[in-house]
Amino acid sequence: MNPTPLDALTQLFAPLRSHAFAYPLLEVIHIVGIALLLGNLVLLEMRVWGLGEQLPLKVLAKLSLSIAVIGFCIAALSGLLMFAAQAAELLANRAFVIKMGLLMLAGCNAAWFHGRDSLAKLDGLARLQTLFSSLIWLAVIACGRWIAYV
Repeated sequence: MNPTPLDALTQLFAPLRSHAFAYPLLEVIHIVGIALLLGNLVLLEMRVWGLGEQLPLKVLAKLSLSIAVIGFCIAALSGLLMFAAQAAELLANRAFVIKMGLLMLAGCNAAWFHGRDSLAKLDGLARLQTLFSSLIWLAVIACGRWIAYV
C-alpha cells in the first residue's frame, strides 16, 4: 500500500508528537498567538463601540491591528506545524473542520470590515461586524479546544 501525501507529511513531522516537549510547546505558542490576536481585536472593537474615545482611533488601530496580525501569524504557523504532525486525524475531526470554516468566515468578515472602511464610519454595521468578529473568534477557540474531545 502506497502512503498518501498526508501520511508522508505526518511521518515527516512525527517527531513533534513523539518528543516530550515539542507538541506542548507548540500548543503554548499557539495560545500566545491567539491571545495577541484576540486581545488586540477586542481592544479595537471596544473603541469602535465608543469606549476609550480619548484614544485616537487611527493610532490605536495601527498598533492593535499590527499586533493582531503578528498574533495571527504566530497562531497560523504553530497551527500548521501541529496540523502537519497529525494531518489525517485532524481532517477527520469534525471540530477541526468547523474551526477551519470559522477561520475562513473570520477572514471574510475582516475583509468586509476593512473593505467598506468601517473604521472611518463607526456606524451600526461596523459595530455589528465587530460583535460578529468576537463571536467567530470565540467559536474558533471553542472548536480548537473541542478537537481533543471529538
